Amino acid sequence: MNAPEKNTPAAEKPAKPKSARRRAREIALQGLYEWLVSGTEAGVIDAHMREQEGFDKADRAHFDALLHGCIAEAADLAGVLAKFVDRKTTELSPVEHGVLMIGAYELKHCIDIPYKVAINEAVELAKSFGGTDGHKYVNGVLDKSAVDLRPLEVQAARPR
Repeated sequence: MNAPEKNTPAAEKPAKPKSARRRAREIALQGLYEWLVSGTEAGVIDAHMREQEGFDKADRAHFDALLHGCIAEAADLAGVLAKFVDRKTTELSPVEHGVLMIGAYELKHCIDIPYKVAINEAVELAKSFGGTDGHKYVNGVLDKSAVDLRPLEVQAARPR
């Protein structure tokens, strides 16, 4: 395979394959969207998401943690986010709400994922599935949430 020419526009460059974790996040977001909109039981959503195209390429353990963890801890995650959102989380678009839940969940529980990566992955989800500037909102809320959820890591990463 030939490397793209230096003058090739970004839109024409071949897409980088998605990681198994990114796929897990995308499918978990779709499940959270369904849960937020319809209130369907987590087990039903889980079964439905496992039938989605590309699920076989997703990190199943991470998908399980995100979908079931976000639903089980929805009230706690809403409390974490409430300090930094400009309205009730229930008034956010379901996409941004789900993305923020995933980002907050990863910041809180997935210590193996650096906080900047957790935020960036949430921003990428918002860019792919959310409204025009939703990613900016997600970035701001999660950046502030990280200070509460990962204070030592954030402090160590910021210039003094």
